[in-house]
Amino acid sequence: MFPLVHEVKDTLRATVRISFDGRVHKTFRGPKAEERFANEVRILRHLEAQNCPFVPRLLETYPDQLRIVTTSCGSRVEHLDEARTKELFDELENYGVRHDDTDVRNVTYRMSDGRFCLVDFEFATILPGFENADGSKS
Repeated sequence: MFPLVHEVKDTLRATVRISFDGRVHKTFRGPKAEERFANEVRILRHLEAQNCPFVPRLLETYPDQLRIVTTSCGSRVEHLDEARTKELFDELENYGVRHDDTDVRNVTYRMSDGRFCLVDFEFATILPGFENADGSKS
């Protein structure tokens, strides 16, 4: 398996763990787990192709385990005012993605550059006009 340091999330939909090397391991489970896994992979690949600087990078995928491994985007944010939260999720749309779960639980803070980041893209949508921006077929 993988060495664990910290379990970040354990819900009916997913478990998220951070390994000793700082990589984030997310395992999808529950209703529509395969669909949510495929969507998050597609969205993260799209955002990487768009050079979005405030989302995790997809490092590995394990479709048979419904597990992805990504870079870490810092620590969870407990409080962020509504205006700043909206601004952050709106900024994502410049990269062709609507998050569709715009809650502060999906915001992290990366101390290395003082940047708020977004995570958890299993319900996100690629906006019209950006569908093939990552080189994939719709």
